Amino acid sequence: MNSPIIDDLVSRHTCKKYDPTRKVSKANMEILYEAMRLSASSINSQPWKFIVIESDAAKERMSSTFEHNFQFNQPHVFDSSHMILFAHNPRYTRDHYAEVVDNGIEDKRTKPEERESAFGGFFFAEMNTDESGDTTTWTKAQTYIALGNTLHTVARLGLDSTPMEGIDIEMVNKEFSKELDGYECHVALAIGYRHPEDDYNAAIPKSRRRFDSVFTIL
Repeated sequence: MNSPIIDDLVSRHTCKKYDPTRKVSKANMEILYEAMRLSASSINSQPWKFIVIESDAAKERMSSTFEHNFQFNQPHVFDSSHMILFAHNPRYTRDHYAEVVDNGIEDKRTKPEERESAFGGFFFAEMNTDESGDTTTWTKAQTYIALGNTLHTVARLGLDSTPMEGIDIEMVNKEFSKELDGYECHVALAIGYRHPEDDYNAAIPKSRRRFDSVFTIL
């Protein structure tokens, strides 16, 4: 199949070893940030926060969270160029959605006089809120949409990445509690350039389930 989209997805893999001498350019990171910001979400809720681990000081803090668990992922902290924490809002409220509505007015998507009616979409958030006000199941799912979009954008930019649920959630959320400000991180993404010799996963053929195993076309 001749398509740059398919080429991107075939070349994309979970990087197992990064080249610590190579850093992602500021221009490419800015493209990535904008692509992440433009990610789709239910009712345009955008119930996420992205914490970028770039400086040595931030990497030291992230590295410390591997003290007890998932040490096999710890080298990615300093070997990769950047690491991004994908955090979701565990208690998404009407006030949070108000920011979305007001941004829509500012962007001229919504007319000012239609502000109140624009809250109609919040019904979907209410459907996914339990008796205690917890929205984690829904907002975490939306955040994974952003992660998927990020993975493809990274591949399109010719970069490598490693999505990681192998992080110590309790330690990460404690260490970055100020930056997360009530949001919760359950997954992180390392970004950079694969090591030319030591990234064994780059040389292994990609394998996926066959078409007829995953598709039913009616």
